[in-house]
Amino acid sequence: MDARAQADAVAQLADTHPGRVPPLAARALAAARRSGDPAAAAITQRAWGHALLQTGEMDDAIRHLRSAITHSRRAGLTTVAGEARGKLAYALVMRGRPRQALAEVDAAVRTLTGVAADRARAQRAVILTEIGRHDEALADYQAALPGIRASGDEIAVSRLLTNRSVLHIHRYAFAAAVADLGEAEAISARLGRPLAVGIIVENLGVAEALRGDVPAALAHIDRAERLIADNGGHVALAVYDRGVLLLAAGLAGEARQEAERAATMLRREGHRLKVPEARLLLAQAASASGDWRVAADQARLATREFASQHRSEWAALARLTLLQARLRAGTTTARGADDLVTTLAAAGWPAATVEAHLVAAALRPTVADAHLAAAARWARRRVPAAVRARGWYAEALRRAHADPARAVGAIRAGLRILDEHAASLGAADLRVHSAAHRRELTALGLRLALRDGRPHRVLEWAERGRASRLGHRPARPPADPLLADLLAQLRGVAFELADAGAADTARLVPRQVTLERRIRDHVRTHRPVGETPRWTPVPLDALRAALGERRLVEFVESDGVLHRLTLAGGRLDARAIGPVAPIADLVRRLPFALHRLARPGDARRSAAAALLDAAARALDAALLGGAGDEPLVVSPTGALHSVPWSILPSCAGRPVTVSPSATLWCAAAGPPATVDVAVVAGPRLVGARAEAQRVAAIHGVAPLLDAPVERVLAVLGTVGVLHLAAHGRLSTDNPLFSDLLLADGPLLVHDLERLDRTPHTVSLAACDSGRAAVYAGDELLGLSATLATRGTAQLVAPVLPVPDLATEPVMVAYHERLAAGAPPAVALAATQHALRDADPPTRAAAAGFNCFGHGFTAPFPGGP
Repeated sequence: MDARAQADAVAQLADTHPGRVPPLAARALAAARRSGDPAAAAITQRAWGHALLQTGEMDDAIRHLRSAITHSRRAGLTTVAGEARGKLAYALVMRGRPRQALAEVDAAVRTLTGVAADRARAQRAVILTEIGRHDEALADYQAALPGIRASGDEIAVSRLLTNRSVLHIHRYAFAAAVADLGEAEAISARLGRPLAVGIIVENLGVAEALRGDVPAALAHIDRAERLIADNGGHVALAVYDRGVLLLAAGLAGEARQEAERAATMLRREGHRLKVPEARLLLAQAASASGDWRVAADQARLATREFASQHRSEWAALARLTLLQARLRAGTTTARGADDLVTTLAAAGWPAATVEAHLVAAALRPTVADAHLAAAARWARRRVPAAVRARGWYAEALRRAHADPARAVGAIRAGLRILDEHAASLGAADLRVHSAAHRRELTALGLRLALRDGRPHRVLEWAERGRASRLGHRPARPPADPLLADLLAQLRGVAFELADAGAADTARLVPRQVTLERRIRDHVRTHRPVGETPRWTPVPLDALRAALGERRLVEFVESDGVLHRLTLAGGRLDARAIGPVAPIADLVRRLPFALHRLARPGDARRSAAAALLDAAARALDAALLGGAGDEPLVVSPTGALHSVPWSILPSCAGRPVTVSPSATLWCAAAGPPATVDVAVVAGPRLVGARAEAQRVAAIHGVAPLLDAPVERVLAVLGTVGVLHLAAHGRLSTDNPLFSDLLLADGPLLVHDLERLDRTPHTVSLAACDSGRAAVYAGDELLGLSATLATRGTAQLVAPVLPVPDLATEPVMVAYHERLAAGAPPAVALAATQHALRDADPPTRAAAAGFNCFGHGFTAPFPGGP
């Protein structure tokens, strides 16, 4: 094969399989040099540079494309030189040199004619899109497409449509973007261009993310990353896009990790243009998680980097993030706020425009009404749900002082939009984290209710602002063999890790992390099964009737102050308690003191007892005020979710149950469908077998000892009462991987979500199994929260680590009372009171248990 034929073969391969090009191009270039053929060398270098562009090797791409231009001049190949200039322009803009890029592509447009000029215009449109000159970019695309179509060059058509979709996405023209991408994918798949398909699918993910379809977006981005990686491409942009999506879904911590990962990869791959975008994402994620210092530092750096790239719109977006971080930290000025609004509005970015108006309104009170009115206009436009909800928030702020009734109406409108959007989410963690978008709306509603002063209004907004996602009890998802297989693999790895040495641990942990990520990502692509009901707070009269002789105490935080709502004897009262911080500090002392108390032979046990007593009395006085002795329903907030209530003096011997909200407490009422009992013991827990045998004997059943996960899950779906003694673990980083250890490995939260229903009344003798991870809006994730969503109405479990051997007398005494006809809250309170003089470990174990859910329904009325 002669040099020209080799060059043409390389050029054809660059469009279909760029990862294979470098070794073939090296041979073709050597052949061109041996034969003294500058035309073959030019074509080869252009193809080599084009392939490197697609795989992200920007520096090498620039070198080969410059060489292609030089060889083209020698050979008199004007078209090859112009095309190389167009590709060189893209490489330069990716390296953060937009002015040079425009100079190169403008030169290409001037020197080329016909379809070659159209291709150069399409390349210029890409560069104009990247630097924010969207109207000019659209004009170039519109001018170039007819000629490229007429030429019959399907690859060029596909490339233009893919690139134009990015512009449509920036302009929120999602239907146009999806149409372009659909046609481009069909062409690329027919022509056998898998890397191009991966890039197209990535853009589909970005479009669906901005449109608000989180499951579809995640599925597209996951598929794109696999396609790009499998075909020699670099995945940094897919990682960045996933980070943007995770942040939009409220997963700020994960978004921050992906932003850091993307920034590292972009720097390594030479995508300098995109590095400040990853830095900006990191700033936005840090701001969303309350890390104002990191947010401000990263936003400041991103602002400078965008300015050096002459990307004024992106610099304005970074400046907006900087102002938001400073505003939330209480350290900013109004300088430049109006200019931000102007720049971001001109860029055509709806979400950023609304946020800029909100920031300007907060910083410039004299013109706040005008900015809020401008932001509020987006509430009724055809934009994604999150933007419309922010528009309603702006309207509520605008009306808050002069017309509170209309402000409340605006808040409710925003909440309806967000709750309808949440109904499209199937994964539990996505539903929970999506509540972060409700936070400012419900906080404003609560603030207005507190200002109004009527307790029933305060209760309504306390309920609207907490645990709304737990009210959704989804139907059982369809059978998912892939998920079942992944969970089985993860159990196997966890089982091996339990006895692994250092070498095996080093091998198994990465496998465990990979499996957990695959499970998490797979589940998040699921659509919800069944209809999601709207979150409606329980009416006050219905709540009064349900409580009867019991007392409800609901805590709510507003602007750093803790408030208490009390409903007893038909009377509702609301009062401020005081700053949250000192109370949270008291709560943090409890587990430390109980742990010291439970340790045998600890010389500091008396000091721990004194610390526990002092903290409990101080908390009791602050939280409950010593009022009343009726059975108690507690709805906590924030740090109060982990309080072991029985240690408070006024709760000694008093039936207490804990519920995320009064609405959920009412919804949990009702008897079990069956009174069948199952008792399960897990391995490697001292005393678990003996405890299970004694509890099983109380109920007249045989215990399940050393049963595997699938056997236990089958039982859980059929019985009304369950007792399970096992090692428990709350995974605070990934609560859906919290687990209970059984014979063949851990039973995970993901396993429970596969059940059609769980037992009505459950007791877990497992450390931390009653504790949940708490998120914005007092949304909960963990074993206890998942049991509640799958149908468990009552749960007795510890909120602290408890001594293994000491749980047996606690659980035996509790089940004796339960079997005699006592409701769980009553049985637990009586057990804890009876053990008040027991040995310290037993006393500490008893104190660590809480009753959750309804708590006052006897599963065995009148005894078994």
